[in-house]
Amino acid sequence: MTKASRWAWIVSTVAATGTGLVLAFLLSVATNNPALYEHYYVWLFWVNLTVATLLVLVIGIAGVRLLLRVRRGKFGSRLLLKLAAIFALVGVVPGVLIYTVSYQFVSRSIESWFDVKVEAALDAGLKLGKGTLDSIVTDVANKTRLAAERLGDTPGSAQPLALERLREQLSAQDIAIVGPSGQTVLSTSSSASRLMPDRPALSLLRQARNQRVVSELVGLDEDASAAGGANAARVRAIALIPTASFALGEEDRFLVVTQALPRALAANALSVQAAYREYQQRALARGGLRKMYIGTLTLALVLAVFGALLLAVALSNQLARPLLLLAEGMRQVAGGDLTAKPVFASRDELGGLTRSFADMTTQLAEARELVQRSVVQVEGARANLQTILDNLTAGVIVFDRHGNIDTVNPGATRIMRLPLSAYRGQRLADVPELQEFAQAVAQRFELHRTSPEAGERDHWQDSFELQPPASGGRERGFERASITLLVRGALMPQGATLMVFDDITELVSAQRSEAWSEVARRLAHEIKNPLTPIQLSAERLQHKLGHKLEGADQAMLARSVDTIVNQVQAMKTLVNEFRDYARLPAAHLMPIDLNALVTEVLALYGSAQEAGQLHAELAPALPAIVGDSTQLRQVIHNLVQNALDAVAEQPDGRVRVCTEVARSEHGELRAVRLQVIDNGPGFSDKVLKRAFEPYVTTKSKGTGLGLAVVKKIADEHGARVRIANLGAPGAGSAAGSVSRGAQVSLSFAKFAPVGSTLPPPGPRGTPAATGAH
Repeated sequence: MTKASRWAWIVSTVAATGTGLVLAFLLSVATNNPALYEHYYVWLFWVNLTVATLLVLVIGIAGVRLLLRVRRGKFGSRLLLKLAAIFALVGVVPGVLIYTVSYQFVSRSIESWFDVKVEAALDAGLKLGKGTLDSIVTDVANKTRLAAERLGDTPGSAQPLALERLREQLSAQDIAIVGPSGQTVLSTSSSASRLMPDRPALSLLRQARNQRVVSELVGLDEDASAAGGANAARVRAIALIPTASFALGEEDRFLVVTQALPRALAANALSVQAAYREYQQRALARGGLRKMYIGTLTLALVLAVFGALLLAVALSNQLARPLLLLAEGMRQVAGGDLTAKPVFASRDELGGLTRSFADMTTQLAEARELVQRSVVQVEGARANLQTILDNLTAGVIVFDRHGNIDTVNPGATRIMRLPLSAYRGQRLADVPELQEFAQAVAQRFELHRTSPEAGERDHWQDSFELQPPASGGRERGFERASITLLVRGALMPQGATLMVFDDITELVSAQRSEAWSEVARRLAHEIKNPLTPIQLSAERLQHKLGHKLEGADQAMLARSVDTIVNQVQAMKTLVNEFRDYARLPAAHLMPIDLNALVTEVLALYGSAQEAGQLHAELAPALPAIVGDSTQLRQVIHNLVQNALDAVAEQPDGRVRVCTEVARSEHGELRAVRLQVIDNGPGFSDKVLKRAFEPYVTTKSKGTGLGLAVVKKIADEHGARVRIANLGAPGAGSAAGSVSRGAQVSLSFAKFAPVGSTLPPPGPRGTPAATGAH
């Protein structure tokens, strides 16, 4: 609770206490109980004096605080002081004037109340009211007696109806027939809520038996009038009902008639009676009454004056509060606090000023919130953009206006196979192994800025071949081959640039493979047809001329014909291999046990295994893959044959065929891998760059279609083929070591469902070898 709130509670409590005591004092006067007031007069006097003292203390404290505020120069204090003085003057001066006049009026008026004429008038009025009431009571008694006599001649069965008619004729409130002990025998009432009349006293019944009729006035004494007032005043008459029967033991019956007095008459009678009684009491306590009124007037004046002073302070504070609210609100706004400001609840100009200031602050807060919301939206859009960039397969690099790397997505790191994120804030040329590429991209951007080509208004597009570094660029045991990038560049606002690129190496390789397939198809069509006539013609020449020539001529003819026949046969073999490459049949996929297939193919190389040149390392419990067993036999045979050819001239040549299972960090199955590893001379740079294209080989003989066929079959199976050198070509090693040589890895990612039935191994034939290392 603040200091201002505490003061407000203190002032409110004191004012409420004083007001309550004054109301209690006035209530004691208004209830016409001077004796009670005189009994507690001294106590009330001192209590009110204490309240007045507390009010003086509160007013003094408030005045001192106000003066201290003025001396400290707080905002609004002088205005508050002026307003308090004005209101105090307006409240005190009229109050003193009214008290003076009231005091004289009360002192002179009380004596004039107690006059002989007033007392005589009250006595005459009391007697007049009593005579009127007595005549009404006598009239009701006579009517009741006559009604009882008529009712005595009425048979018992007709008495209820007769009783109801009597009530209507007499305009009575209740009519009842009661027994000798007062019990109700028969009754009727004008009020539905009043079922049974009041039981008369036995004394009244005895008196009615003796006098034939008796009546009384009920509800005009002090106790009855206090309980019911004018509504309770009524006349009750009891008459003995005569009987014509002379039977012994017959009980007396009485007719009880209750008739309500007119309300105005009863009220007047009660008023005259109360006024006469109060006049008598006041006349006996005239001095106390004068002291009571003078004391009440004085206490009311004191409380009114002090209340006026407090009201002056409160109202002046109320008028100054809007200005204080404005001053505090301006200080908070200057400090950056734009929360909702309090509004002074009034309809005047000051209240309107605080509302306008609060509205202005709210608008500023909404504007700031809008700015913050916009910033959040921008950050959200940035986060969404970053999420999109992170999930793009293409590489994205954003350069700032100075050409430094600003944003790099994971796709760029994956394609480049370099930690590009670590080079943020640096130039692309600062990344090792990318100097030439960065220079080519910068030249292309500059060319686009200065002289863009047709259709390159918004962006440019070009392809680049990224060469592996001279150091070999090893990555997880594999040598990084050259990659072909399709790069798109665009200019961005504020001098920034955007580069988006994709790795199209596989696409270029596929296009080359498709081109070679077309070449192979045409070669098979264009070359194969002339070969047979050439061979037949050469053999026919030898047949026709062989017996006609002798000596050296005959030997030369035989050699020439053999040469033609052998070369034609070689050409046929070459054409058949190109035809097989171009017409590789579609794979028929089914569940396959890779270990069983490898064992089946390696059985064809028994001599190499017996010589220790070839051995297998097969992982147990290998999951079944989905593939074409015939095509995979050809793949395994090609890889094994190439590896054996590569180590054929080495006395310590070794070839290993391995299978293994690749799993993620959480144990999830990712791939089944087949590896063929040798310790031969490895692949040359030419083969590493274009190993899977036809007519790329390291052999002096052969077409170079082996790895191309392997790649094509792997694509049919959704598998991935990778080749690498395990060490520097020509590096020496100990016998049996595989620290140098080549490795071909084939990873299968399609698995047969658990519980699939595996087909039995096929016939063990020798697949056709279509190429070499």
